[in-house]
Amino acid sequence: MVDTRFHVSAGASPLGALLGPLAGSWGLDETAASLVIEGADELVTAGPGHIALAAHKDYLEDLKATGAGAVIVSAALHESVPAGAIAVVVDRPHEVFADILERLYPASTRGGIGGLNGLGVAPFLEEGVVLGPNVVLGANVEIGRNTVIGANTVIGSGVTIGRNCIIASNCTIDCAHLGNNVVIQSGVRIGTEGFGWLDFGTSNRKIPQLGRAIIQDDVEIGANTTVDRGALGDTVIGQGTKVDNLVHIGHNCRLGRYCLIAGQSGLSGSTIVEDGVLFGGNAATSGHITIGARSVVRARAGVMNDVPPGSDIAGAPAQNTRDFWRELATLRRLSKGVRR
Repeated sequence: MVDTRFHVSAGASPLGALLGPLAGSWGLDETAASLVIEGADELVTAGPGHIALAAHKDYLEDLKATGAGAVIVSAALHESVPAGAIAVVVDRPHEVFADILERLYPASTRGGIGGLNGLGVAPFLEEGVVLGPNVVLGANVEIGRNTVIGANTVIGSGVTIGRNCIIASNCTIDCAHLGNNVVIQSGVRIGTEGFGWLDFGTSNRKIPQLGRAIIQDDVEIGANTTVDRGALGDTVIGQGTKVDNLVHIGHNCRLGRYCLIAGQSGLSGSTIVEDGVLFGGNAATSGHITIGARSVVRARAGVMNDVPPGSDIAGAPAQNTRDFWRELATLRRLSKGVRR
């Protein structure tokens, strides 16, 4: 569900009003059009007052189990909409859903440093909080006991930070909740807009980024790393995970507990990294994949597909490390033969 600490809702609205003048052409009767929509959510967490999106087959299993009151859906998935949900069948579901998000959460009310959120409520600081020179705190910010905020850092409206954290200088944190004992090194950006676009290469229309970044207890994030907030749900970094410098974590990524992510790695949107995974430097994922628990992703690997738990992979595209070295050795032998 969209967190209204960061993205203020324009208020509940009938489904027909959200869809606009074309609502009738999509086969909605008067009862369906009058369904009150309170907000937008992901399929897996949506309730009767929410509208959700199911654009292609990757959404199928979540669609079958959704509790959403209404779903914007492609024709191919129409038959899989649960009986309790209203199906709005459209040719371009992503674009229609983006239109609805714009109406539910107008751009002027969304998260962002210096935005209109928070309704002017002063920040709440527990005992022992230390603020360096030129720190900026937005409305509704909450900071726990003995946390230190370095110089020139900006904390956006509604952000919460736990106890005994160290936030270094020149950081920006927006649309985020941080746990206890978190360490954020200099220059980190948390809760930035994700890289989501429609009509690629033509209009490049931005998809509203209405999610959050959740940083759990004992996480450390290295200098100049960026963690995008979710598009609709959350980007999550699990307890005890350590992220090196110059890493990019895309929107809706979910990192498990006690992972290690080395410098210059890049995780594309909706990558799931299970507990205890190790990433070598400059490794990357293609997004919408799962890397199983306790796997090792070697330096400069390019992970294109799901990885089973306990894997050891290398290369681009990534494969079993032994197979990678065996193929490389074979190519070297062949190339030497050609030269002779």
